[in-house]
Amino acid sequence: MLSWDEYDDNADKAPPPPIVQESAEAVIYNEPENSAPAASIEAVKGSPIPVATNHSMPAIESHERVSVDQKAMINCRADLNQLVPFKYDWAWQKYLDGCANHWMPQEVNMTADIALWKSEDGLSQDERNIVKRSLGFFSTADSLVANNLVLAIYRLITNPECRQYLLRQAFEEAIHTHAYQYCIESLGMDEGEIFNMYREVPCVAQKASWALKHTKEIEDPTFQTGTVETDKTLLKNLIAYYCVLEGIFFYCGFTQILSMGRRNKMTGTAEQFQYILRDESMHVNFGIDVINQIKLENPHLWDEEMQTSALQMVIEGMQHEVAYARDTMPRGVLGMNANMMEEYLQFIANRRLAQIGLPEQYPGVKNPFPWMSEIMDLKKEKNFFETRVTEYQTGGALSWD
Repeated sequence: MLSWDEYDDNADKAPPPPIVQESAEAVIYNEPENSAPAASIEAVKGSPIPVATNHSMPAIESHERVSVDQKAMINCRADLNQLVPFKYDWAWQKYLDGCANHWMPQEVNMTADIALWKSEDGLSQDERNIVKRSLGFFSTADSLVANNLVLAIYRLITNPECRQYLLRQAFEEAIHTHAYQYCIESLGMDEGEIFNMYREVPCVAQKASWALKHTKEIEDPTFQTGTVETDKTLLKNLIAYYCVLEGIFFYCGFTQILSMGRRNKMTGTAEQFQYILRDESMHVNFGIDVINQIKLENPHLWDEEMQTSALQMVIEGMQHEVAYARDTMPRGVLGMNANMMEEYLQFIANRRLAQIGLPEQYPGVKNPFPWMSEIMDLKKEKNFFETRVTEYQTGGALSWD
């Protein structure tokens, strides 16, 4: 129970040291009465407050009101503390949609999953391996994303409404990591085995290694934009992150787990994966909008070299995910096989290329899993530049129908 007595005992003690407050160009102390007077408010009020930017370009003084025309996705000199007026309404809408989709892992009942996992004949060995590999990759991949990439991108994107969504995305990545841990703990898995798969299992390690290799520049805390070379580097890293890591690398595992849910197996795990997939779909679309906006504002960056590099990254990412599919599905399982998954991944790769204005590389491929479109609204999956509409719903309203 709280008591105020302890504060009464301190009444005769010496006063606390002066509180220090730092301003742009002066340090003001709350000093004892017999000290010299502090700097006047008027003197401080005229000093410009420094504006946080991600490079050494001169900042616009804070007493200027920010106009829409001053805002930019990268290398912006306007005050980032002024959220409005919005320049990218789609970014703010995605933030609101993300908040409306909020969910927590412990809301999902795992009782049936636990019983099935403990049953000797509940799942085949191939199905067990799929669950382990999915949790092994996703648990560490989302940690990489949450702890490194989103925060790195936040520093380099110089637009407040986009930063607002990135904060939401970082929180959602934390929820996803929480969800994977909730599944692993509920099922009584060997945590050391699962969380070290990105080091010890080749098909998982290859994807993690590729992601780290192609996003290492923006993870460097000293990396800054502001030149053609560094701006191109940022754009490449964004494409690797949003179009490949989140836009391709997650799809084989998600399809496998969601297929289990459709067969009334591991339904609690599958339900959480469905919520995660919905969040990740929005992350991808936000990232593609950011990429396209950077291209629009900086057309000189989108030269032939950049387009070739982006094309190659998407193809490489698709190939790594196909290798993962073949490793996790040496035989047909859950109504699918590795060849079907390869066609599906080519279908996804075509979509990612088209979304950033590149030609499709796999003509004639179709979606062999139309039920995935219904679950995640692939056909309705939209970004601002496609001017399509996506309907979002709260977590509790999701349905397997």
